[in-house]
Amino acid sequence: MKLFRFDGGRIGIERDGSAFDITDALGIDINAWPPVQTVQLIADFDHRIPSIEKHAKTRPIDLAQVRLEVPIAWPNKLLAYPVNYVKHGLEMKSKNRADLNGFFLKANSSLSGPNDPIVLPDLPGREIHHECELGIVIGKGGKNISRADAYDHVFGYACLIDMVVRGNEERVMRKSYDTFCPFGPWIVTADEVPDPANLQARLWVNDELRQNANTRDLIVDIPEMIEIASRVATLYPGDIIATGTPEGVGPVQRGDRVRIAIDHVGEMTLDVQ
Repeated sequence: MKLFRFDGGRIGIERDGSAFDITDALGIDINAWPPVQTVQLIADFDHRIPSIEKHAKTRPIDLAQVRLEVPIAWPNKLLAYPVNYVKHGLEMKSKNRADLNGFFLKANSSLSGPNDPIVLPDLPGREIHHECELGIVIGKGGKNISRADAYDHVFGYACLIDMVVRGNEERVMRKSYDTFCPFGPWIVTADEVPDPANLQARLWVNDELRQNANTRDLIVDIPEMIEIASRVATLYPGDIIATGTPEGVGPVQRGDRVRIAIDHVGEMTLDVQ
């Protein structure tokens, strides 16, 4: 199943090639603030399945005719792991590694959707790079989650681009500009991803393939990411974990088009402004 947001915060699902608006059937108030409707649905998803199964097909929609938005607008946390591929560490000449440095946070407000542009800040002389990553969405929260149990806490996966200004400021600041975390185009539930430890992820800029790597090459794999993070901070439904980027990062400029595609997860193309 794919879970997505569209047209001003409405929530839909896609299954077996057909898409449906489940907003009204589940009594979801799209005008409520803060916009945690998707988080609430994920937290209560198992209990909502009967209602989804009963009412979902009452309002079919055409995905090609709606505007997809960021699937989760207001997570409790947006975590990310630095230098989680050996070759990326080599290209950056970095002494950091995910297994040594742990995770960092990006501002939740950096999240943007598959139809939003990446808006570059006005920083003359500074390079702003793309980073192709897999986004992990937590479904069942917990503290001190063991590696063996980690996948039981995953709701699903999405494409994620971790944009960054290169420089000496704190990493969190350089990665937290608005629109610096494109995420989507939907969340694919975990049951539809056959092997998250073997996903090919690619990123193009203006049709030039720049990044092409597999999650099997992660230094800290998905279960360990969840284990490490939950030792420090309780994970909640809807929390997003970014896996870290492979080699091939590089600058983008206004007018570029950036495309990310991850096997079994999806793809999205974004304009750079």
